[in-house]
Amino acid sequence: MRLEVSCEDRLGLTRELLDILASKNIDLRGIEIDVIGIIYLNCPDIDFETFSELMAEIRRIPGVRDVRKIQFMPIERHNTELISLLNNLPDAVLAIDLKGSVDMANHSAQSLFHKDEQEMIGAHVSTLLPAFNFSRWVEGSKSRVREEVVLDGLDYVMDLMPVYITGESKESTLASSMMIIRSANANVVADDKLPLHNNLGFEHFVGVSNRHKTLINQAKKLAMLDQPLLIEGETGTGKEMLARACHNRSNRSDAPFLVLSCASMPDDVAETELFGHAPGSFNHQQGHKGIFEQANGGTVFLDEIGEMSPHLQIKLLRFLQDGTFRRVGEEHEVHVDVRVLASTRHNLAELAESGKFREDLFYRLNVLTLRIPPLRERPSDVQPLLELFVAKHCHKMGMLKPKLEEGLLDQLAQYQWPGNMRQLDNMVLRALTEMPDDKLDVEYFHLPQLETVSSGIANVNLDGALDDIMKEYEAQVLDRLYQSFPSSRKLAKRLNVSHTSIANKLRDYGIRKR
Repeated sequence: MRLEVSCEDRLGLTRELLDILASKNIDLRGIEIDVIGIIYLNCPDIDFETFSELMAEIRRIPGVRDVRKIQFMPIERHNTELISLLNNLPDAVLAIDLKGSVDMANHSAQSLFHKDEQEMIGAHVSTLLPAFNFSRWVEGSKSRVREEVVLDGLDYVMDLMPVYITGESKESTLASSMMIIRSANANVVADDKLPLHNNLGFEHFVGVSNRHKTLINQAKKLAMLDQPLLIEGETGTGKEMLARACHNRSNRSDAPFLVLSCASMPDDVAETELFGHAPGSFNHQQGHKGIFEQANGGTVFLDEIGEMSPHLQIKLLRFLQDGTFRRVGEEHEVHVDVRVLASTRHNLAELAESGKFREDLFYRLNVLTLRIPPLRERPSDVQPLLELFVAKHCHKMGMLKPKLEEGLLDQLAQYQWPGNMRQLDNMVLRALTEMPDDKLDVEYFHLPQLETVSSGIANVNLDGALDDIMKEYEAQVLDRLYQSFPSSRKLAKRLNVSHTSIANKLRDYGIRKR
């Protein structure tokens, strides 16, 4: 039973209403007061005789103009309309409290995460979006955030908006947040020139170092071109991942992206894979389309092109010149529109100079070049990569994210990482499976003892007095660590010495950020 009482704004009137309900042992489930002079009451249903007496007594209260029975309380109607509206939206909408727990999830959100309402309500947002650090957002700016996220291999755009409540003192207090997740395809700009701040295609890349930012900005520029692109980098730096990102950001993103590894593949097999063969060749009656033909309109990525045989280098050079080739066993030429991306862990210039790689092909490939710096040259990227890999593997294994032991990041940043990001990814998985509790310590990473900070220090000149030798050694230690802890205060904390002492030594040795 819900009642609407129209009345004057008189002190004590509400109290008299409640006294009448109490005198008749009627429980009050809810009350709402409108400033325009209406009081809404939510009570259990009662018999007709008691209801008639109640209505008569309420009307006799001084200041009451009228009382009538209604179907819904205003807040009930408002919430029902709001939930109905949200459930009919095509985008996923989540209400998240300040602890990161989901308070509301519309039908699109439940469908997106493959969970019903009971599973969604109360779940922490980090279990749904491991790559987004909600706690850092609450502790930080609390401003509106837009990020690209990947769910089940598909690209989405996430908008997180703070919800403030303004009190009578006109002060705003953060109460919760709203998150909207929509398909990234709905936000793809038709213009060929996407702005550099748009992460389309590069949403999987994380890093805070200047080297990383420079690489990504350059890659975004080169992604839109059609000329061949050479990607250089050590093993495990993510060359194929970068090539795929360039393809996804280009105008060819809707066409195929095909990969061929040039390492340890016989010439006849590699040639057939690249160019295909005619009907009847190799006992195949129907023939076979090669990668170049299958990827028409798209991109072909040649991994480790430095190991391609001289025979295939000649054929590839011809293809790069005009986009034509011949299938194995055929005489007529086929023309396709394909962009070639290539990668190498070798120095192609040195290989070309030594005659192990064709110079003309090298110059053809070396027009557009990206070099991925190894992880040891950008230690500040270890932390965001660690957080990414921990979140990824915890999500896959269905476990909560562990706490990071103090000093873990420092020790990981000092390690040389010969296997780069792939090695870090694998070590994180291994460490998560070995840790006995909820704390991730460096001992579970099994870092080789020889790979310490000193391993990257050049040979010290032993000429001169001991004091001179120790100063040179100290300068090299500080120079090396300063690149990982690029402020005198951070470096002082790392070495457990005073800030003033470190600042003076950096000045005396002339050490600067590189």
